[in-house]
Amino acid sequence: MSILTLNFESEYLRSNHEISVIVPNKPRDIPAKDYYENSKKYKVLWLLHGTYGDHTDWLRRTNIELYACEKDLIVVMPSALNSNYSNWDKCMMGFHMYDYLIKELMPLVYNWLPASSKREDNFIAGLSMGGRGTIKFAANYPKSFAAAAVLSAAPVNFQDLTEEELLKDDMFARRLNGMVRNAGGLEAFKNSPENVWDILTNQAGSSVLPRLLFACGTADTMIYENLLVFKEHAERVGINAEYWTLDGYGHEWRFWDLAIQQALEFFGLEDSGASPY
Repeated sequence: MSILTLNFESEYLRSNHEISVIVPNKPRDIPAKDYYENSKKYKVLWLLHGTYGDHTDWLRRTNIELYACEKDLIVVMPSALNSNYSNWDKCMMGFHMYDYLIKELMPLVYNWLPASSKREDNFIAGLSMGGRGTIKFAANYPKSFAAAAVLSAAPVNFQDLTEEELLKDDMFARRLNGMVRNAGGLEAFKNSPENVWDILTNQAGSSVLPRLLFACGTADTMIYENLLVFKEHAERVGINAEYWTLDGYGHEWRFWDLAIQQALEFFGLEDSGASPY
């Protein structure tokens, strides 16, 4: 595979922005001119990092380049800061990560790279914060993705969320507090694209949603209990999804390297037969 690092000025992020992209290599038995002039469009995985991460995380901490080579797949990895893949109007000059991915990054990739824009050729996955971003994009833009893999994250029911809970001194409360204020208050937040629990519930039983996979380690004390709560709710109301868990794994890269392989299988991506060497 080839690794591209693109740095460009983003309209939605109000700054220069850097992404990493894995693209398929030219097979050695095909002349360069013939290969680079062909019109083949590759399938695309939009791969999202977690809190404190950036566009290099998946490359540095997993074997995603090897797996992409085996599947003949383009993998796009943006940087999202700690934005929760949300729009932040009052952050500096504005940091609209939610709009950026759909309205800027996807058109850029489809038109600058040999990437297919067909729904059946596009998949999204992410870990932790990136998992929350994944299910948010899948729920709100279901026609953009054939399938989504949510790794170590789960939708949360905000119906009974109170102002008092937003005042806790921990990472989740601080970020949630900011998101609530950003939406214009608690009720506005509950009626926004952030409330994935309700959006999925309202689409339950329909064929609109992408195929969904939720993956989590059973020793993940941050997420696993929330996933069980969501799974029970999803089965009760008819939200179609698959679940994959591994005993003994927590919120860690050892799990995510295994989980992304499971996700690629779930997406139905076949081995290309290309050599990784």
